Order: sequence, then structure tokens, then C-alpha cells
Amino acid sequence: MFGLGMPELVIIFLVVLLLFGGNRLVDIAKGLGSSIKEFKKSVKDIDPRDDLKP
Repeated sequence: MFGLGMPELVIIFLVVLLLFGGNRLVDIAKGLGSSIKEFKKSVKDIDPRDDLKP
């Protein structure tokens, strides 16, 4: 995973926490989670017949 170990990930998390703050970080995580959920839903609902031209 790009050569990042646990200490590096903890440092990155702490820097992000200091930059955005706790409440804003929760909002960012919620938004990211819902966008990933929506993306998976849209990929799952792709109909192969949509690519066919009439």
C-alpha cells in the first residue's frame, strides 16, 4: 500500500484532524461514504442493452 506503515498513517490522520477538525472530518466521511454507496448502486444498475444503438 504505497509503502505506508501504521506510524505514517497515524501521522497523516492526525494532520488531517488538525486541518479540518473533528466535526468537519465526520461530515467529510459521511459524504464520502454516501457517494461510494451511490456509485456502487449506479454501477450495479447498468444495463448492457443501453450500449446498443437502435
